[in-house]
Amino acid sequence: MSIRVHSVSKTFGRQKALDNVSFSVESGQITGFLGPNGAGKSTMMKIITGYLQADSGLVEIDGRRMGEDSIDLRRRIGYLPEHNPLYLDMYVREYLEMVAGIYGIGSRRKAVGRTMELTGLLPEGHKKIGALSKGYRQRVGLAQALLPDPSILILDEPTTGLDPNQIIEIRELIKHVGRQKTVMLSTHIMQEVEAVCGSVVIIDRGTVKAGGRTDEVARILTGRTTVEVAFSRNPDTRTLAAALAQADITADGGIISISTDPDVDVRPQLFAFAVQHGLTLTHLVKKGGHMEDVFHALTSQGARADGQS
Repeated sequence: MSIRVHSVSKTFGRQKALDNVSFSVESGQITGFLGPNGAGKSTMMKIITGYLQADSGLVEIDGRRMGEDSIDLRRRIGYLPEHNPLYLDMYVREYLEMVAGIYGIGSRRKAVGRTMELTGLLPEGHKKIGALSKGYRQRVGLAQALLPDPSILILDEPTTGLDPNQIIEIRELIKHVGRQKTVMLSTHIMQEVEAVCGSVVIIDRGTVKAGGRTDEVARILTGRTTVEVAFSRNPDTRTLAAALAQADITADGGIISISTDPDVDVRPQLFAFAVQHGLTLTHLVKKGGHMEDVFHALTSQGARADGQS
């Protein structure tokens, strides 16, 4: 199912949280919704889920307007809010069975068991939610969002506050779920976008700054293309730099990043370099620019213009 946002605006008192926002999330895609704190991400996600109403504009879910059939459409959306609300004194399985009852799911135990298996919660089912680590509490939040088998999954800052291992686990779970569902996740962590998302929408101060395929947005807005390469043994980077004119080279362990203008393709030169020096290419990936550079460029200009940090 697709999401279409048309000219949505929302004001709280004198604060304009969203200003004429328009974008789309395609069916079967994981889309990153990016922006600094206070950019309007959570407000927009609440409007998409039907939790809040826009002052103007509209949201369409698979061509149907949110508001006209909001109850039916909400059944098709799973939502994990930024502050994951859980009953800490309830047991994991007990809580999920309660949620299944609220959704009106017929085969309650079967649905709960399937979702607990998907989210890796089966070994924790007998524990109270309050006894779980934050990573497993996030899994419980994801489980409640996935229980009705929604077509769309809205995740607001799903990895905030998790340790590195927990972040990797949750990202892998999101990627697994994203193979069958339309997923929209908000974050201000650029590595998350590059690791998980196929497309991106960037918002700042309530307005959309950019959107599209992640690699294309990065390439167009930074004006650079990056090739990551690794060889069977590490070459001398000065020798490699001499062989690649008009390229910036950085090395991190065994991975070498080569940044060039977008119309320069260094891959034939890399193959020639490998042959000349008796090396084997073990890794070669072409990317756009770095999303972190894009994010900084788009969300810091307005702050500088206002004289704010």
